[in-house]
Amino acid sequence: MSTSQNNSPFYNLSATSLQGKEVNMEDFKGKVVLVVNTASHCGFTPQYEGLEDLYKKYKDDGLVILGFPCNQFGNQEPGGKEEIEQGCLINYGVSFPMMEKVDVNGSNAHPVFRYLKSELGGLLGSRVKWNFTKFLIDADGKPVKRYAPITKPEKLTPDIERLLPKAAAAPDKAQESNK
Repeated sequence: MSTSQNNSPFYNLSATSLQGKEVNMEDFKGKVVLVVNTASHCGFTPQYEGLEDLYKKYKDDGLVILGFPCNQFGNQEPGGKEEIEQGCLINYGVSFPMMEKVDVNGSNAHPVFRYLKSELGGLLGSRVKWNFTKFLIDADGKPVKRYAPITKPEKLTPDIERLLPKAAAAPDKAQESNK
């Protein structure tokens, strides 16, 4: 492991899963992480499908997607755990980890979002402007890119592939699995 991996502030953070379990970001050392603030009643909610496609395609290669439901934009995530599960897990077949509902802006902003916004400011400042803002973190825990809500998940593919371990991103995985 590289020194930068051990010292990344991202790995000192944690969140609570939708099921109430503590999730330590250090568990994702060596993986590419995509953090997304989500909502069940947003015009961008169909992006759950694209995010799930990315997750299924690359999870075995080292991609983790973390969904953080948020109700700070247009009251588009008003419900609790059950409604969130209905919105993303059942309606869109989401299998990537979903966290408890959080704030992404303001004095109660979740530490993960405080950190990511400080590292990757937006076009008009660091505030998250809307649901489905995405933050890409490399395998050393370094935030590398921020995407606007309108950016469809499939548009992230080239950036994700560049960050995945070279062996995993190689076209012939069969050779790798035979080692």
